[in-house]
Parts: sequence; C-alpha cells; structure tokens
Amino acid sequence: MSTALGYREFGAADVQEFFDRPDPVPGPAEVLVRVAAAGVNPLDHLLRSGHVRELNGHVPFPQVLGMEAAGTVLAAGEDATGLEVGDRVTGFALTGAGTYAETTLLLGESTARIPDTLPWTWAATIPVAGTTALDVLDQLDLPVGASLLVNGIGGGVGIAVAQLARDRGLVVTGTGSTAKRELATKYGAAFIDYTASSVVGRFDAVVDTVGGESLRTVAPLAKKLIAVGDQSVTELGGEFVHRRLDRASLERVAELMAAGRLDPHITGTYPLARAHDALALVESRHASGKLVLDLSL
Repeated sequence: MSTALGYREFGAADVQEFFDRPDPVPGPAEVLVRVAAAGVNPLDHLLRSGHVRELNGHVPFPQVLGMEAAGTVLAAGEDATGLEVGDRVTGFALTGAGTYAETTLLLGESTARIPDTLPWTWAATIPVAGTTALDVLDQLDLPVGASLLVNGIGGGVGIAVAQLARDRGLVVTGTGSTAKRELATKYGAAFIDYTASSVVGRFDAVVDTVGGESLRTVAPLAKKLIAVGDQSVTELGGEFVHRRLDRASLERVAELMAAGRLDPHITGTYPLARAHDALALVESRHASGKLVLDLSL
C-alpha cells in the first residue's frame, strides 16, 4: 500500500484528499516507480477541476494529482525496454495514476535514466518545465543573436526557456511582475515589468507562458509566436508548442542539468503531507520558479 493525494470527483481544492492505494501493477509498456520527488504544475489543478476533460474525463476515479516524477524503478513491463529494477529515472505518469504519491506508474517510452549526480528534486522538474523549454526552442529554431521575448519569465517553464535560449546565443527579454525582476536578471535576461509599463518592442520570436489577454498583448511584437498553455494562439497566427514527451528529450535535459547549463530554480520543496499547500500556491499564480514535492522530507 502507498499514500497518494487525489480526488474522487472534479472540483476545487476541497475535493482533494489523501488515501491509501495498493501499489499499481505496471502494464507491458509501463514502469512502477517509488517516487522520490514530484513536480507541481498548473495542469495538476486544471485536471482536478475538470477543465481539460479531453485528457482525463475517461479515467476512472479516484484520480491522483501530478504528472511528473523522479524515483527508483521497482518493476518494469516487458515492453518497457531499456529500464531495469533499481534504475534512477524521471518521467511522465499515466493520466490519473498521478505523482503526488509514494509509488506510481510511469510511461516506459516517456521515462529516462538520470545521472547519479543529479538531485531527485531537480530530476522531477525535467518532464514538464525542462522538456517544454527544449521543445519550444527546437520548434523556433532561431539563429544565434536572435531576440526572444519570454512572456511570463518567472515560472518554471519561463525560466527554463530563458536559460536554454541564452545557452544557444539568443538575446532574451522577459516579462513579469515586479517581484520577478531579480530572477530574470540572474539568468541574463532583460526585464519588462508589466505592472509598471506597457510591453513594447520588436522581437524575432515570442514565447508565451501566460495566455489570455496577456498573450494577445504580446502577439503583435514578433514574427514568430509560440504558446505553451493557451491553444487560442493559433487564432493569432502563432503556434502551440509541439510536445514530444520522449525519452531522448528527457535525457537531453538531464544532461544539460548535470552539466550546469540548466538550473530549474526550485523555490520551494514540500513533503507529501503538504502537497495541498504547494498546489494552492501554484493555483494562486503567485509562485515563482518551480515547486517540488520531496518525499524524503
């Protein structure tokens, strides 16, 4: 048996509850993992709220929160090739299986080994923020010296995009609230405080992590526009990020972290017992950087 935080119906935070469940049994293409750390993401509360039922509306209750984790392989299905019991891994969970839990199932093809030197908490941020940033920049394929505006630089995806863009020789500017200025400049980005002035200028590309009216404000500022959360970007002549979710992408990000070229900028670590608090902060949209559940706490 293992403890998990999930929900038995769609709704607000008050539907969340801890419960015990038997350790899941991996299917042929899955791996059972003892979770060491799990990332906390906006999609977690959107799934719980029922706002994206095309993703989890078909999954039986109870569903467990969370979609990314790092941990140790306990068992592997016969088709989960390249993964063995005892491996240190990071990956994406099956929808509904969740990662706010002591054990969970990860998709074999979306799970990768990680270097022994990589902390569990860092590894838990790779599947969502890390590979999203990689996908965005690969999709843009900008030349060295090109200018990039990151709309919403202070979140986990935004700060990862900024670092990887700088690593590729791009000139990065980020938008955010006043409190995000120090974070942006720490990673070499120019900063526009959208609470104090209008976002203006011309850029070779814009990456939007905010959506809504903010997306519409920055859309005219560049030839290329990619959004990571708001699919209405296509109505503005832009593109939604094409997600790969494959082992090769996970391995690339792990290597960048191990080499010191990408810092997930973890601003808060919480024990599983306080997962409610971590998700509430993300849901409030006041979190900066990345929040992680550390099951060793």
